[in-house]
Amino acid sequence: MITRTACGLVPPATAGCLGLAPTPYASGTSEVEQGISKAGNKRVRWLLVELAWSWLRFQPASQLSCWFNERFAGAGKRLRRIGIVALARRLAIALWRYLEFGEIPPGATLKSSRSAPVAA
Repeated sequence: MITRTACGLVPPATAGCLGLAPTPYASGTSEVEQGISKAGNKRVRWLLVELAWSWLRFQPASQLSCWFNERFAGAGKRLRRIGIVALARRLAIALWRYLEFGEIPPGATLKSSRSAPVAA
């Protein structure tokens, strides 16, 4: 059974629908990454990038934040901006899994209604 998202796609294509998918170029022996596709809604893409920055701030112990910090924390400003788009893509897929299957992203901390944090 294949489940569908709001875009009508399965999770790997979700990032493509949002304009966060990589666009590789391969011709013969040449393989080059050309950046993200930017095919989706630019406001949704902007919102996901802002959500990724907030994720780093409010979920510092999550697996996604640790991945970003290991890979891009010591890098320059330009590489961190490239990395935040990669984090936004991973976060979009993680949120899709949460909505579809109820899987909380690894290491994420949930807030209960009593404002006491609950570890996932």
